[in-house]
Amino acid sequence: MQTYDAPLRDMRFVLHELFEGDGFGGLKAHEEFTPDLLDAVLEEANKLAKDVLLPLNASGDLEGCHYENGVVRTPKGFKEAYDTFREGGWTALASDPEWGGQGLPETVNKLVEEMICSTNLSFSLYPGLTHGATTAIESHATDALKQAYLPKMVSGEWSGTMCLTESHCGTDLGLLRTKAEPQADGSYKITGSKIFISAGDHDLTANVIHLVLARLPDAPKGSKGISLFIVPKFLPKEDGTPGPSNGVSVAAIEHKMGMKASATCQMNFDDSTGWIVGEANKGLAAMFTMMNTERVSVGVQGLGINEIAYQSAVAYAKDRLQGRSLSGPKRPDLPADPIIVHPDVRRMLMTMRVYAEGCRALGQWCARALDAEKHSDDPAVKQRATDFIALVTPVVKALFTDFGSEAANLAVQTYGGHGYIREHGVEQFVRDSRIAQIYEGTNGVQALDLVGRKLPANMGRNLRPFFHAVSNLIEEMGAPEDKALKAFTGGLQQAFGALQLSTGMIAQKGLKDPEEAGAAATDYLRLMGLVGLGYTFLKAAKIATDRLAAGAGEDAGFYKAKLATASFFFDRILPQATAMFLAIKSGKRSLMALEAEAF
Repeated sequence: MQTYDAPLRDMRFVLHELFEGDGFGGLKAHEEFTPDLLDAVLEEANKLAKDVLLPLNASGDLEGCHYENGVVRTPKGFKEAYDTFREGGWTALASDPEWGGQGLPETVNKLVEEMICSTNLSFSLYPGLTHGATTAIESHATDALKQAYLPKMVSGEWSGTMCLTESHCGTDLGLLRTKAEPQADGSYKITGSKIFISAGDHDLTANVIHLVLARLPDAPKGSKGISLFIVPKFLPKEDGTPGPSNGVSVAAIEHKMGMKASATCQMNFDDSTGWIVGEANKGLAAMFTMMNTERVSVGVQGLGINEIAYQSAVAYAKDRLQGRSLSGPKRPDLPADPIIVHPDVRRMLMTMRVYAEGCRALGQWCARALDAEKHSDDPAVKQRATDFIALVTPVVKALFTDFGSEAANLAVQTYGGHGYIREHGVEQFVRDSRIAQIYEGTNGVQALDLVGRKLPANMGRNLRPFFHAVSNLIEEMGAPEDKALKAFTGGLQQAFGALQLSTGMIAQKGLKDPEEAGAAATDYLRLMGLVGLGYTFLKAAKIATDRLAAGAGEDAGFYKAKLATASFFFDRILPQATAMFLAIKSGKRSLMALEAEAF
């Protein structure tokens, strides 16, 4: 059974306790949002997720979206759920108040996103892509376009998409063929076809606003000749309501492995009217504003699946009777013990738990930087936040979605044969989570971005906020008297040393041979992610130890569990850093040795 209740205590921990003094907080723009107010937002979001979205998750998967006579219909109940979502102001949560948003911090927004992704990943794409599109429009469009589109999109009356991929090109956008012809009135006629367009069309909103990459007639070849355009499904009338059709049509919807309640469309643009966003031939940079926002959100999708997979597996493991504990019966009153007593089941549950808590903490660190980049009054803090975001975005996207997929599979394994059939609902998590490792740039592409662009950028400056934070924490911890904290600190120091050595090796080898950097990329990203998780778990363990020593009262159970989870991470997960380091050290030789013809 799909089981979920937002982990509100852990969310409050990462929101209010974990990152005090990290230099990204204390923003004047957010002074009005007290902890009590933010906690209330999380509690209401949990009710929405549990009571409105979760009941539609399995049924939406079973029914899927429908495409009939050029019209896309979402599954039963989705329109009503979206109306409830929009009317509650959830589409506008973190948007700028200038456009009707509530202006809440990204730290809170990402926690709400997690709840939505846990309870209905397909649903999450509709408002999620709109938020990303508004980010790009706000950053690059003219004032006139902002006034015309942002209020309706922020309110959720209209939705947004990103139209990049074409049938002959995926990641290599320099090959795209969609054309943009200038018109006398300053608009453009957009002609071309796009595939894999999430939320490309549906019945949830009155209009769909597409951000489309296309080429001008005189554009240079490759990625330097791409421009970005706003292309609405319906042309807005003077009063702002949707007007005539704009030559935007759906050729088909994709038949997918999962995410069946999310309409993934093949889109045609036939002399569709559009308006340029940003500068001509610099559309890819503008689109990356949206893509980078979406990459962090896709990471949150992995975290959301991880959490509901964990909770569902725990519920089953406590209920399913099979065998006896290896140390003697734990429930002699029953014919068998619950399977949660078995070490291998515990291994799976603890792995899922560690992944979820670690990614939630690392995601909050990233979200704090997103807030600081946007709202800090200190130029040095803004720059540090920008550097940090550039470095960790590919890690968040790839690590979180890898873990989410693994957690979904572990949930199925926990259920055994019952997990493999539809009735219990966990096989849906496997299917739904799998795409997150692919879209918005495959995880291999994220790793190449990390080692090929983010590491060497600005003479390695992007590394400083991350490396300095980890180094400072290890130095601050010194040699703790607490044996557990001492072991944790030593484990992080060893993994961090492996990361530093790997960084140097990649920098040295990659300059001479780019294939060496490419061969190391995926292992390096995982290594950096493990160090990032280790940083958050060591901070959490130190806080928990201090709180318990001071007398934690009713929170004592929470802090004891936090220490137990940290212990599992440092004992069972962080040692993987050694394997990552050895793989990186081995270089490209065995990876590239086999001739292509021999495969």
